[in-house]
Amino acid sequence: MFIQNRLGMLESVETMLAQEQRLNQVTNNLANVDTPGYKKDNVTFDEMLYRANQNRQRVGKAIRSNTIHEQGVIQKTDNPMDIAITGEGFFKIQTPHGIRYTRAGNFQLDNSGQLVNASGYPVVGDGGPITIEGKSMDVTGDGRLFVDGQQVNILTIVTSDDQKDFEKEGENLFRLKNNAQELPSPEASLQQGFLEKSNVNTVTEMTAMIDLYRAYEGQQKAIRAIDDLDDLAVRKVGSLA
Repeated sequence: MFIQNRLGMLESVETMLAQEQRLNQVTNNLANVDTPGYKKDNVTFDEMLYRANQNRQRVGKAIRSNTIHEQGVIQKTDNPMDIAITGEGFFKIQTPHGIRYTRAGNFQLDNSGQLVNASGYPVVGDGGPITIEGKSMDVTGDGRLFVDGQQVNILTIVTSDDQKDFEKEGENLFRLKNNAQELPSPEASLQQGFLEKSNVNTVTEMTAMIDLYRAYEGQQKAIRAIDDLDDLAVRKVGSLA
């Protein structure tokens, strides 16, 4: 079987580009290993056939980014402003771009007494943005929020038909894809004084980084070998025995 050098070079370059994007994701996962509620990213390598000319087809490589929504470890902090979600669901956050969603429950109070996330955006309950006017705040497992013993709001936890409907937007926030609808999350429960850690496993990500380095190095060697073949072909073409 005859394989064109140009095609071999193209396959290696496509593979290296995919590995480079995967390396960026691994690096980002490691950078967020201590970010509360962070969900790691992964990629799957897809392939599709497309027509190279009228007589043959070749395999094209593509990658698809996926967010892994597995539950992170729940860590006790004893901070009444820290709230962890157990089960499927997201907190609702009001941002300048509309409602966004997060698993990070490291909340605080701003100067006006509003409950906000780490970026300063208000946390949204059933009664709108949550304001704390009192000395103590208590949150029950089903989201009822009490201030000095009086219920003032309900902390809203939502999900959707498919968690893939939530896509990352930055600042540890998610947004719903077009045409997706948020739904109540009846199975979720809240734990006050706890935080959900990221679901990044440092050992797994470091191992993936080493594997990517070796694979990338292998593709570099393949490109050098193809380049040597091209050089040999140029020097041999037209030569007489």
